[in-house]
Amino acid sequence: MDDLLKTAHALADAARAPILRHFRSAELSADNKRPGGFDPVTAADREAETAMRAVLAEMRPDDAILGEEAGASAGTSGLTWVLDPIDGTRAFLCGAPVFGVLIAVHDGARPLLGVIDQPFTGERFTGAPGIAELTRGTEKRALSVRRGRGLENAILLTTFPEVGTERDAAGFAAVRDRVLLTRYGLDCYGYALLALGQVDLVIEAGLQSYDIQAPITVVEAAGGVVTDWRGGPADQGGQAIAAGDPALHRAALDLLAPFAA
Repeated sequence: MDDLLKTAHALADAARAPILRHFRSAELSADNKRPGGFDPVTAADREAETAMRAVLAEMRPDDAILGEEAGASAGTSGLTWVLDPIDGTRAFLCGAPVFGVLIAVHDGARPLLGVIDQPFTGERFTGAPGIAELTRGTEKRALSVRRGRGLENAILLTTFPEVGTERDAAGFAAVRDRVLLTRYGLDCYGYALLALGQVDLVIEAGLQSYDIQAPITVVEAAGGVVTDWRGGPADQGGQAIAAGDPALHRAALDLLAPFAA
């Protein structure tokens, strides 16, 4: 695990330079990956993933890679690095520091470790067996979810108000209408805030595996729960709910279950 953690931190370090070079740049622009909609990708996304793949070629050449921008590369070790160079490219385009670099290692059954790195603020959230910490420079802080809040006092986050399909949106609304406060647009940073004990729930849909595997590991290491809307594994994407409190997770899951895919 120590070697994997060392590599994960090297990947996050490598991604920071190209991301910070482009962030809030007057020359920043985006290509659209979705005809008929808007799914942006920037030079920063591509350059950050290229930088991380170069690190893996040197440090872990036998591992497989699944990256959002460059796809899948085969390996022989049984381990796969799951990379999202910028989760929250829309926020990145707006100059909002709620995007993040997502790094996870999957062993074929589950994610083993995860990193959510926010290059602009310098915050790095790391989750692995026996490790749940936020680092910023030389500062370290343990990650720990908060508990003891019912739905009526919970803070809920999601990325898009429309969430996913109409069915997904209806499920989200069933929970949204019961909580104290709902906030939008935080992408992976929402899961980091959950692990930090600042919020209580994150509910999303339409996810890819590279969107959720690092957040799963960070939240679980901090004592939280992450599942799909049926209560099963969420590591392959789709619908996901993350909660700090198991009782709150069950209460929200009861409301989401009729809308589970």
